[in-house]
Amino acid sequence: MEEIILNAMERNEKPKKARRDGFVPGVLNGPGANSTSVKFQSAELDRVIAKHGTNAKVWVKLDDEKKYGFIKELQRHPIEEKIMHIAIQLVEKDQKVKRLLPITFNGQTKLEHRLLMLQILKPDIEVEGVVTQIPDEIIADVSKKNFNDDITAADFNIPADVKILDPQEAVYAVVKNAKGETAINSDEAEAKTAEA
Repeated sequence: MEEIILNAMERNEKPKKARRDGFVPGVLNGPGANSTSVKFQSAELDRVIAKHGTNAKVWVKLDDEKKYGFIKELQRHPIEEKIMHIAIQLVEKDQKVKRLLPITFNGQTKLEHRLLMLQILKPDIEVEGVVTQIPDEIIADVSKKNFNDDITAADFNIPADVKILDPQEAVYAVVKNAKGETAINSDEAEAKTAEA
């Protein structure tokens, strides 16, 4: 797995001044109540987030010392979408943690071709496990789902060592008819495709 490195500098100035100077203010949360005010080069941080997402596990380099952690919180400007603040939780690589992971529902376009739509009820899932075993996101393939199918944890590819903390009966999304349309199930769609 690619090692993602973020170069941090200690921050003594106020967040507003750091932003004016082209930095993103942030905080490194260590074990216990320890925290360090830092700043990151805005362009470098933007590149990392664009490539690896807002939930990535990273190495933070500060004063020639590298520490492992994950992005815990990212605040963006409500209009401009630029990153305003970042919080990184530092952990040991073998440490057990709880994380709230975003769910990506793949295959929604195929549902739309069959006059179906996905109604997302819960866009994330809470899990617990050793930090290196936990993925950055959960992916569910909904392309073969039919009308009224529920998407539950059984549809997610979660590593065996990672425990789901959400209720067992939790429903994350439901397949519905597109408004006013009559749905086609996945077998019929495949038959129509074959005919075409």
